[in-house]
Formats: sequence, C-alpha cells, structure tokens
Amino acid sequence: MRGAVLVAITAAIGNMLQGVDNATIAGAVMYIKREFHLETQPAVEGLVVATSLIGATIITTFSGPVADIVGRRPMLIASSLLYFLGGLVMLWSPNVYVLLIARLIDGFGVGLAVTLVPVYISETAPPEIRGLLNTFPQFTGSAGMFMAYCMIFTMTLHPGPSWRTMLGVLAGPSLIYLALTVFYLPESPRWLVSKGRMKEARVVLEKLRGREDVSGEMALLVEGLGSAGETEIEEYVVGPADGDQEQRDTVTLYGPEQGLSQSMLYTKDVLIGQSPTEPAFANPPEAVATKAAASGPRWRELLEPGVRHALFCGMMIQILQQFSGINGVLYYTPQILDQAGVSVLLAGLGLSADSTSILISGLTTLLMMPSIGLAMWLMDLSGRRTLLLTTIPVLIFSLVILIVANVVPMATTVHAALSTGSVIIYFCCFVMGFGPIPNILCAEIFPTRVRGLCIALCSLTFWIGDIIVTYSLPVMLNSIGLAGVFGIYACVCCLALVFVALKVPETKGLPLEVIIEFFNVGAKGIPEQMD
Repeated sequence: MRGAVLVAITAAIGNMLQGVDNATIAGAVMYIKREFHLETQPAVEGLVVATSLIGATIITTFSGPVADIVGRRPMLIASSLLYFLGGLVMLWSPNVYVLLIARLIDGFGVGLAVTLVPVYISETAPPEIRGLLNTFPQFTGSAGMFMAYCMIFTMTLHPGPSWRTMLGVLAGPSLIYLALTVFYLPESPRWLVSKGRMKEARVVLEKLRGREDVSGEMALLVEGLGSAGETEIEEYVVGPADGDQEQRDTVTLYGPEQGLSQSMLYTKDVLIGQSPTEPAFANPPEAVATKAAASGPRWRELLEPGVRHALFCGMMIQILQQFSGINGVLYYTPQILDQAGVSVLLAGLGLSADSTSILISGLTTLLMMPSIGLAMWLMDLSGRRTLLLTTIPVLIFSLVILIVANVVPMATTVHAALSTGSVIIYFCCFVMGFGPIPNILCAEIFPTRVRGLCIALCSLTFWIGDIIVTYSLPVMLNSIGLAGVFGIYACVCCLALVFVALKVPETKGLPLEVIIEFFNVGAKGIPEQMD
C-alpha cells in the first residue's frame, strides 16, 4: 500500500509542474507585454499564453494510443524532458518567436502529464484508496500554483522583475521529476499484463501492494484484457478458500470489503485446468495475455456497447466541466474582487497594481487547498458520484449569487460580501467535485487495452472545450455581459447535475476491470442476487 501512495505522489509532480507553469505565465505576461511592446498586438499576447494550450491539444491526439503501445512510464519520462527543455528555452528566449516555440514545447509536456498521470495512478492504485490517490494531481497542481504565485509576488516587490526567470524556474523541478520517473517509477502492472509480461507485472504489483500474494489481483488483470462485451459482471467473483459445497458456490462482487487477505479471487478463465485449492494465478494462462498483446488495441473496439457507453460518459463529463464556468470565474477573479473592493483594500497596504493582482490570485489558490484536502478524504468515503451531486448545486447557487450581485443595485459592502463569498464558495466546491472527478472517472471507466486511446479522446475533448471557452469569453462579454456569461454557466451546471444523476455510476472501491461491466450491462441491469 505504501508503495502505491509514494508512486502516486511522484507521478503527480507532473501536475505540480503544470500548476507552476499556469501561475508563472499569468504573472510573466505583464512584463512580456511591456518588453516586446505587445500592447497594440493583443493577438500575439494571447498567443503567448495560448501556445501551451495548443501544444497540449496537439500532443493529446496521439499520446493515448502511443502510451498503449510503448507504456505509461516512457510517456511520463517524455513529459519531464519536455518540461525541462521548455523551461530552458523560456529562460533564454531572446525574442517573442523563440518564446512561442518554448511555450509550444512546454505545452507538449503539459498535455502528456494531464492525460497520462491519472491513467498511471488509476492503474497502480489499490481500489480502496484509488480516489484519494487520484486527487493528488489536483492538490499538487494547486500547490504548484500557490508556490509560483508566492515566488512571483516576491519578485514584483523588487524593481525590474525578470519574466525569463519566472518562466525558466520550471526547469529546476522538472529535472527532479525526470530523475524520479527514470529511476523510481515502475511501469503500470496492467499495461505489462496487456503485453504478456506477466513476471514483470507480478514483481511490480508485489512492490506496490507490499505483499507477496497478489495472485487474485493478477487473475483479475488478465480477465480485464478483454474489451466490452466479452465478459459478464458475474465473472468477477470472490470464492471462499474453504467451507462446504454450498459456501463454495456462493459468490460476491469483488470490492474493498472482501480483501484478498480474507478470500481468494477466481475468474472462469484462470480456473480452467487448475486445482481449486491452488492460488488463482499459480500457473498463469499465457495464452490469454499473449493473444491480447498480439492483437493490440483497435479502433473498432470503441464501437463495442460498453466502451461506447463509457466513452460517451467520459467525453460528456469533460465538456460539461469546461462549460461550467471555471475558466470564466478564474480569469475574471481579479475583476470581480476589484469590483468588490478587495483590490482597493490591498492597494492601501502600499502594493503596486501588479503585486496586488498576483497576491489576489495567490490567495484564491491558497483557499482551494483545504477543500482539495477534504475531497481527498471524501473521494473514497462518500464516492465520486455523491461528491458531484453534492457540489454541483452549490456551484449553481454561487453563480446565481454572482449574477444577482452584477445586476441588482446594492450597497458597496453588500456587493463586496456577496461577490467575494460567491467566488470563494465556487472555487472551493469546484476543486472538491467538478475539478478532479472528471479526470478520475475517465481514468477508471475504460478497459485496459483501449484505456490510453479512450483517455486521449476524452483529453482532446477537454482541451478543445478549454480553447472554445477561452476564446469565446471576450465575445460573450461584449454581447451579453458578465451576468449573461454567468447565467449560461449556471444553465450548463444544471445540465451537468441531470447528466450525473442519470448517467454517471459510482466507482469507489471497485477494481478497474469491474467498473467497465457497469457500462456493459447497461439496460440489462445488475443481477439482483450477488451474494
């Protein structure tokens, strides 16, 4: 167990680097604009920020299928290398064109990390704490942003802060990440099994679980090699090691309540040709893994009913997340809080306008971290679905309050209290639910053989939605105003609430190989008798 936790923390450093990058470009762009005289070239200024986003979108289109072929670990190593190279080039950047190239390289690293870190953590984590471990990327990303804002704020207190240093600092931690990915992170045991490398998978799994008996879990990994439609949910069972015939015929769904230390996991394919008293994977069925490894993932497998259903769920949850308003609220936080009088208060402390803007952003990020910590605790206690159904109504409420604050005339103090409180509540609830859960779900709901391909499609949806929202904001603000934009976001959150209630299953505590069966059974439903 301890091994899986350390591996998840190490992998999540990739998201911390993304947080550092997001914060440093937000602070550096003010000084980049002045040095390269971009005040009259807003398109170039926007491109400096958006090139990283474009790079992430480009590399996402093939990162998943490549990860299915070469493995998860090599792609994380590539991500750390791209972060490092991008940081070095940004540190040098003699002109805006070199800076754009550096931002593109950096975006490649971001895209790989955002796409593959959740997959890697899901494939290495034990089911009972997978939600907690998969919330690490959200926490480390916010921690990276906060640390970067603190650094930038300190730099803005001195005359002539260097934007190259702000951006180039990324090279330092990315070099540490590179060393950890090369010398510490193991390959995903699920990917190893999918390639028929059973001995390596067993060794990795033993280290991750901290025990030698991983036969049951290995059996389940082999069973999970098939895509949708090839298995039934009844095949994933836990059978008692002893007892009378009636007890041996009784089956239960594998879950955290039935730990492997209490009972032995069996599947139909694995039991063929073995004695019922032997460990379930004493003689691994190489034919099963070899056949799966030789065929590899195919695009037509995406049309299988279970995969198609899961892919629709994953892509829709990503679209709804992007259009729920996070970018709008995040981008306009300084403006909203300035209208509320917070900026004036901080400016009274003797800070410059630049320092005030960075400090507000840093404080906002700091407020998110306790909420993410609470989400980490609740993710495997309450569950993903419950958290979404609980936090999305609060998002709707906070957006409605922001609309009211911008439409209804009111006293300055009341306006300040409503705006500031709504922004804080929105951020805190978003990072508890709609922030981390879409990526967690997308890393859980697909079969092993096509997981990388499906994740790539979901991530591509995420980045395209991000681009649409980012570039449509100025047009929407000019046409319908801030209140109108928040109104649209509130409507999207209402749609998201209905979608989650009708289409998103609970996945807490279930092995990845079992989760896909919820999509397979579909209208057939789960059998009533599972005891």
